[in-house]
Amino acid sequence: MATYAIGDIQGCYQTLIKLLNKIDFQPEKDQLWLAGDMINRGKDSLKTLEFILQNQSSIISVLGNHDLHFLAVESGAHLVRPKDTFSEIFNSPLRKKIVKWLVKQPLFHRDKTLKFIMSHAGIYPGWKLKEAEQYAKEVSKVIQSKEAIEFYFAMYGNTPSRWKDSLKGMSRLRFITNALTRMRFCYPDLRLNLDAKSAPGRQPAALKPWFELIDSPSKYRVLFGHWASLEGNCSKKGFYALDTGCVWGGQLSALRLEDRRWFRVKSVETISN
Repeated sequence: MATYAIGDIQGCYQTLIKLLNKIDFQPEKDQLWLAGDMINRGKDSLKTLEFILQNQSSIISVLGNHDLHFLAVESGAHLVRPKDTFSEIFNSPLRKKIVKWLVKQPLFHRDKTLKFIMSHAGIYPGWKLKEAEQYAKEVSKVIQSKEAIEFYFAMYGNTPSRWKDSLKGMSRLRFITNALTRMRFCYPDLRLNLDAKSAPGRQPAALKPWFELIDSPSKYRVLFGHWASLEGNCSKKGFYALDTGCVWGGQLSALRLEDRRWFRVKSVETISN
C-alpha cells in the first residue's frame, strides 16, 4: 500500500491518468490525497470528477478555490466566468451527486499516523495546527448547511486581511477561506496579500512567502498546492509544494508520502489561457 499526494489537477484528466499509470496506482490498495483545485481551467472537469467519484473510497481530498467557485456558481450565488471550464457538469446526470460529494470535502486534512497535514494553499502563520483544523471545520459546517448560499455570496473578496480571534460572521469565514485556499504571500505582520502570485524573489520587498513566517517546529509535514509558480520547490524543510502548473503546460506531480519520493509527468492537455 502506498499513499500519493497530488497537486492541482484542474480538470486535466488525461494527464492525471498518465501520472496514475506511472505510479501504477491500485485503488484497491493505494490511496490518493488531492490538494484541491480538482477542476476548472482544464478541459475535462467532468471526467476528472467522474474518476474521483468512482474511486472515492481510495481518495482523500480538500477543497481549493476553484472547487469552491464551482459550488458558488452551482448554487446561483455567482456567475460563470469567461475562463471557467466546468459548465458541462451542469448538464451531467451526475450533477447532484458531484455537488453532494464536493460539499462534504474538508478544507484541511490531518493524518496522525503518517504525520502529514494538507490544505490547498497552506497554513496561516498566525494559527496553530489545531486552530487551523478547527477554523476549517467552521467553514465546512456552513457549506453543509442552509446558510451555504449566503456564504457563497460573501466568499469573494480580500478583506479582512489579518486574523483576529474576534472576527465574526461572514468576515471570519472569508478570512479562513482565503487563508486556506488563496494564500501565497503575507506581510511580516501576518496580513495576507492576495494579489502577488509570482515565485519567491520576484514579489514586492515587503512580502514573504507564508511558509517563511512559520518558525515553530512541528511533528507534521505540510502538503499544499495552489502556487504553480513555485514549480514544486519549497525552501522550508518539511513543506511540500504539490502544484507544478499542469494546466499551464507544466507537470502534474505526486509525492509518495511513505518515502517522500516525487513522481512527475509532463502535461498533455490543451493549455488554458
